[in-house]
Amino acid sequence: MSDDKDKNVDMDYEYARNVYYDLIDKGRDGIEEMLELARASEHPRAFEVLATMIKNTAEVSDRLMKLNTDKKKLQTIDKPALTNEGGTTNNNIFVGSTTELQRFLQNEEKVINDDSGEQ
Repeated sequence: MSDDKDKNVDMDYEYARNVYYDLIDKGRDGIEEMLELARASEHPRAFEVLATMIKNTAEVSDRLMKLNTDKKKLQTIDKPALTNEGGTTNNNIFVGSTTELQRFLQNEEKVINDDSGEQ
């Protein structure tokens, strides 16, 4: 199930990325044409439309970058850390006798004997 989810996320990412690229390319073409029209007409409304087109194309470029950072965040969340350096370890199990455990904890040769309860 996780592989299907990962494939869907990857496909959606690639699709959105391609759409953004297409929008940016068309926006750039439109800006070039509008720039020529604005220069030829010298009409204030043409320059206003040109400015809006530039702003919209820049916003789509920003969305493309946000898409990339969101994808990277998803990848880091989905992959657990391989090491636990400096972290908390819970639910450790010690397999051994109480004598071995005491030696481990005290790091001494002097421990309580299991049978007699003496040191």
